[in-house]
Formats: sequence, C-alpha cells, structure tokens
Amino acid sequence: MQKSETRILTTHTGSLPRPGALVELFARRARGEPVDGAELDAQIEAATRRVVPKQLAAGIDIPNNGEQPRESFFLYVQRRMSGFGGRGTRSPPGDIARYPGYQALRRRFVAGQRAVTSFDVPKVVGEIRYLDRAAVERECADFRRILAAAAPDTAEAFVTAPSPGIIAAAVPNEHYESQARYIDALADALRTEYEAIVAHGFLLQIDCPDFGLERHTTYVERPLAEFLGFVELVVAAINRSLGNVPRDRVRLHACWGNYDGPHDLDVPLADILPTMLKAEVGGFVLPFANPRHAHEIDLFADARLAFDRMLVAGVIDTTTNYVEHPEVVAERIARAARALGDPRRVIAGTDCGFDSSAGIGRVADDVVWAKLAALAEGARLASARLF
Repeated sequence: MQKSETRILTTHTGSLPRPGALVELFARRARGEPVDGAELDAQIEAATRRVVPKQLAAGIDIPNNGEQPRESFFLYVQRRMSGFGGRGTRSPPGDIARYPGYQALRRRFVAGQRAVTSFDVPKVVGEIRYLDRAAVERECADFRRILAAAAPDTAEAFVTAPSPGIIAAAVPNEHYESQARYIDALADALRTEYEAIVAHGFLLQIDCPDFGLERHTTYVERPLAEFLGFVELVVAAINRSLGNVPRDRVRLHACWGNYDGPHDLDVPLADILPTMLKAEVGGFVLPFANPRHAHEIDLFADARLAFDRMLVAGVIDTTTNYVEHPEVVAERIARAARALGDPRRVIAGTDCGFDSSAGIGRVADDVVWAKLAALAEGARLASARLF
C-alpha cells in the first residue's frame, strides 16, 4: 500500500455513477425479468471504459472500476455463491423510522425510480460455497486491461469486496444453526474473492458498513454489548479469510450507511474503533466529511494507529450535491495529518461510494466528477503545507 511520501495521495471508496442504460438492465434483472447477457456485458464494458479515465482526469491516484460490473456493493455475491434463494426482508435504519416527515420525503424521491435497492434481499436457504472464480477473474482482468490502456503507469488500484458481516446482517439466515456459523461460512466463501483480487495485483478493499450501520438497523433495540460482540465475530472471520493475503494489500472501509438521513442513532466511532483496529489490514477508509462524524478524526490522536498502517480519510461527502471548496478539503486533510502525527500515512478519500446500489445515488453524475476534482485540488493545497 502506497504511502503519501512526498504529497497527499487521493482515492475514493468504490462505487461511481452507472449510466442509465446499465442501471436499467441491473434493475430489470433484480426484478427477475429476462436480460440479454451480451447487452449487459457490452454496457458494463462501456461503463468501465468511461469511469476509469474520468477518475484519472479528476486527479485520483488510486482508482478502481467504479463497481460498474456489479448491481450492488454486496448483493452481487448471490450470483457467485450458492445458498441464496427466495426473498428476505431487511429492516430500515432506526433513525429513518423516528422521522415520519423524512420518510415521506424519501418516498417521494424514490417513487418510480429505476434502481437496485440493498433492502430487496434474498435469503440463505442452503450451504454457502463459492461456485466459480470466473466472474471475479474476469472482472479483475477487464479492469486491468482497461486501466493499462488508460494509464499504464498507474502504480496502484483497488477492487472492493463485501465483509461477511454486511451479508450476514442484511440477508436472513434460514439454513445455519447460528449467526457465528453463518458468518464463518460467508468468510470461507469470500476468501476466494479476496485472494483473487490480490492475485491480480490490486489492493483489496473490504467494505464493512456493518461495523457502523448495523447498530441502528439490526441491533437498534439490542444492547451495545451484543452489537460489539457481532463486530468481534466479523473481525475474527475477516482475519481468518485473509490468512493468505499480505496485510499491506488490504484496506477496510467502515461507515454508518450511505444515505442522507438524520444519523442521530449512529454508534460513536469511539465504541467500535478498538475492535475495528484488530482487523489484520494495512489501512482504514473512514468517513469524516459528513456533519455527524467529522469531529471523530481526532480519535486517532489517541488510537495509536500502528506505524505501518494508513488512514484514508473521507474528506468529500457522498450524499450531497455541494461541491466542497478545495480549501475545506485541505483543512480536513490537515486535521487528519495532525491527528495521526504523520501526513505520509494519510490518503485523501471520500466518505463512501457514490452509487452503492445501481441507480440509488443522490449525487448527479457531473457533480461527482467535480467533487473528485475538488478532492485532488484540496490534496494539492494540503501537500504544499504539509511537506
């Protein structure tokens, strides 16, 4: 994992807006409608060819494929693993339930929207096994080919994969005798994907919104200790699944849900950080641009992040169409550098993905690229002051 040796490097968190034609195909497939496979492949190829050079043009140092080949940051696994079937139910975040007015506003926004929702989930009805490496191998090979054509000198790029915890929390279990066994089965299957991504020369980013989001979703009515026990289970499972992966090839992303709701039931980072830091990864990708968690960057002044670990600090909010001023971005980067005491271990990033499920993003496509350009300009300003 690269350090910001002479300047602040830039990256983001994964998903980028998908073209309307691709969203439509993913949405139709998610509803069980027939979709032409060749057409879907062609749209994925075109979308990936579009987002890779646009990231580089915006000034992103560590890009990815924008998750264009996937309909969702985690639901795609049902097409790569056995055991999924039927239709399950997923509880909405507790903060949304507290505000009927916000619920009504949200319903008006999504009415008639063609999108893939992460709340329309299957169930686990059989043994979970990774079926075939072909899909992940193809995704990585296609990204490598497109990246090489756009920027052959790019030193580092990343590919995402979900944590076993977000799948276990979101997809109801009707097969395994315990949550622990369910999480272990998912981790065993995900090991295949984790290792394939790293074998292709990419950084692996494990997406763990469960570390924050599930406190006010699945565990909203349960004791904090029970939720922290869940996080402990997931961290231990992730560590086992990374047994063959060098620590410095993995970064972990956690958040409290990529939506513009109240977030006033979010668990404090201080409650989950000690457990999170037990993950055998080389860096953490955390959101510090949003108004609920910006102050928590200062926790790293006391967290004693190991000298060989990086922090990708979210300095761009992914839920608003405000384009951050580069000076604001630079201030946020400088605050992160002060907290860690070493700017070389800070990378500037985004709070979350911009389109974590196809079509569900709230930020306009052209605004996304303006935000990423502001991220790069803010990093340039911060670099001039920190190095």
